[in-house]
Amino acid sequence: MDTLERVTQQITDLHNFFTDWFNGTIERDQLEPRFLSNLDSNFVLIPPEGHILLRPTLEDSFVLGYGTNPNFQTHIRDVMVRHEVGNCVIATYTEWQRGASHSGYANNGRATSVFMDIDDHVNWRHVHETWLPNSLQNNTEFNS
Repeated sequence: MDTLERVTQQITDLHNFFTDWFNGTIERDQLEPRFLSNLDSNFVLIPPEGHILLRPTLEDSFVLGYGTNPNFQTHIRDVMVRHEVGNCVIATYTEWQRGASHSGYANNGRATSVFMDIDDHVNWRHVHETWLPNSLQNNTEFNS
């Protein structure tokens, strides 16, 4: 498997986990093996609103969010490897969501992610998300 395939699989698998987790369709004991074990101990998420979420805060949020959004769905597209040096990869992708219970609008965004140890167990180090422009927010069959 080449780098793009490995990164695409990792991104897709993780977002499939998010759907299953927030839908409550998997067991709670899957939080560690399917999510937390993929995050670096110094993982940082910067969501579109701009605040910084560290791994412990993210973990607490996920524990509380289990099964709270049974209609949530996500779809990943446009994965691209932007830079690769040794075992470090920077990739971008678009994330399309629908059914987010805490949002009255589409949460479609573009993310930049930094992955480490790409040859072994892919490890998420950093994610920075931004909203797609309004002209693109609802421009997909996924949001129909």
